[in-house]
Amino acid sequence: MATLKEIADLAGVSRGTVDRVLNHRGSVNSQTKRRILEIVEALDYKPNKAGIVLAAQKKNLKLGVVLLGLGTVFYDDILKGVHEQADELAGYNCSVLIRQTEYDLEQQLSAIDELTAEGICGLALSPYNDNAVREKINELHAKGIPVVTLNTDIENARRLAYVGCHFYRSGETAGGLMHLMTHGAVRVGIISGSQNVLCHTERIAGFCHAIDSYGGIQILETINTNDDETESYELTTAMLHRHPEINALYFTAGGVYGGCRAVMDAGRDRDITVITYDMVDTTREFVENGLIAATICQQPFLQGSKPLSLLYTYLTTGEQPAVENDYVAIDIRIKENL
Repeated sequence: MATLKEIADLAGVSRGTVDRVLNHRGSVNSQTKRRILEIVEALDYKPNKAGIVLAAQKKNLKLGVVLLGLGTVFYDDILKGVHEQADELAGYNCSVLIRQTEYDLEQQLSAIDELTAEGICGLALSPYNDNAVREKINELHAKGIPVVTLNTDIENARRLAYVGCHFYRSGETAGGLMHLMTHGAVRVGIISGSQNVLCHTERIAGFCHAIDSYGGIQILETINTNDDETESYELTTAMLHRHPEINALYFTAGGVYGGCRAVMDAGRDRDITVITYDMVDTTREFVENGLIAATICQQPFLQGSKPLSLLYTYLTTGEQPAVENDYVAIDIRIKENL
């Protein structure tokens, strides 16, 4: 089996340069990098993973986690996955530093900078969809700090992988459910979280595409609640007052409890078809009592745990994730299969 020294000798470089190329650390001349990778492929070099992991334990790796949705119940299940994986990684001398922010650009950028200053080697991030965050991810990549996005993604950023729902497809699924669960003229109000979160906007796009293919379903208004239950209650109440003809609601994010309370207080809980996402306790109760017709789940625990596993594997062995977009299952729940 080839060794780092043999690869270095053939390439005419130091072992340190070979190590930087294989472990994606630091900057190496593009021609030199290409020459090293060609030699690695020709010799079918395979790193000793056990030895690499053992060596990594001596380095005291630090991983960072920055999540949106401060105060949003859904993220509690993501955090359970984060904490369980963090406990496991602690046995390998790898610590995990966690920050959670509101849907606020400056808060997220500040949290990323704070963790970078604390010396993180990799970052798991639910990104605010803004060019400043995209540039921050690219900046981390240039420094050799890989980023795995979770729950929501950001386009054209140099992140290592994404773990979460296929937003557009889940939106199409919601549109298909709306078609199956309604009849006659359907007038829809959409309750979303934020226009600056890609998963929310993509779910709406997928939903619109699906209902356009069926006809008979019309969207009357879209509101954004920042996943805040109080805002959701107040804005949904106002929307139902403006549009008493609404007979269906589509929740693309959080704020389900507040919005459903608004439906109940308006006395509309038996004549409005409601489709939501996720299975927090209050959502489960609304499914059980028939107010919510269906909810689409997205494995939040896995979304919290897997990004840390991917980062640790990449940082210790150089192994790339098997897929760039690691989509979780789209799991439809109704009263009868809770």
